[in-house]
This record gives sequence, structure tokens and C-alpha cells, in this order.
Amino acid sequence: MAQTKRPQHMKSYVEGNTVRKLEPVQVPVKREQTSEKVRRRAEDRRVRRNQEKALQMDLPFVIALTAASICTLYICVDYLHMQSSIAARIHNIEQYEKELEVLKAENDAMETSINTYVDLDYVYKVATEELGMVHADRDQVITYNKTESEYVRQYDDIPKH
Repeated sequence: MAQTKRPQHMKSYVEGNTVRKLEPVQVPVKREQTSEKVRRRAEDRRVRRNQEKALQMDLPFVIALTAASICTLYICVDYLHMQSSIAARIHNIEQYEKELEVLKAENDAMETSINTYVDLDYVYKVATEELGMVHADRDQVITYNKTESEYVRQYDDIPKH
């Protein structure tokens, strides 16, 4: 016996000790569709109410939103001001560093010219020949350690050995 295929929701089986018999099941299709429509309408109403509530802004909300916007704007302006101040200071530091390098170069050049201007051999010759100066011997140089204070007073007595 050939069975015709029906949609799954349309067939049901009765089982027992006899051969299976196919019994059509009456499915209330319209009820499901109408209940689905009712559910959708209710959901649409809820969504619409929520949208209307969302669109309504009360005074405290507007005040809080305005205060938050003003605070945000102030912080942004202050941040930009600090950034420009830092950039200006970095630019000044770079200028001072360039100035320092120029002054160091001038100082080194001046020191070199002074060192080349003074002839140490001439100074030695004048000191020994004209002024009669001589080098100190080892026994004429006295070294001592002063542990009482960290500096030397000019008029302190030099200890004798």
C-alpha cells in the first residue's frame, strides 16, 4: 500500500497491535497565525512606547547632559592649551640648547686662542733668568692632611713635622 506524503504537522500515527493507520491531524493554522500577529502587535506597542519614552527628555536629564558637554568641552580646550604650551616650551629649550652650543664653541675657541697666546717657555725663561726663580726641591714641599674640617682656612697655622 503506497502512502502519500503529507507535511509533518499534518500526520500522526496511532500505534497498537494492528497495522498503523494514518490519521489526519487538524492543526489550527489560523490560531497560530493570529496569536503570532497578536504577539507582534504587542511587541510593536512596547517598542513604540519605549521609543516615545526615549524621545522625551526631562529637565534634569537635559541639565545633566549640558553639564557633561560643558565639562567635556572645557577638558578638551584645556588639553589643547597644555599641548600648545608644551610645544612652545620645547621650542624654547631647543633654542637655548642651540645658543649654549654656540657659546661653548666660542668659549673653546677663546680658550684655544689664550693658550696659544701665552708661551709657557717664555714665561719659564723670564721667571728663571730675569726674576731668579728656581724649582722647589722635594724636601721643600710639605704635604699634610687636615681632618678637623672639610675646608682650609687661609690664616690657620701649618702643622710642623
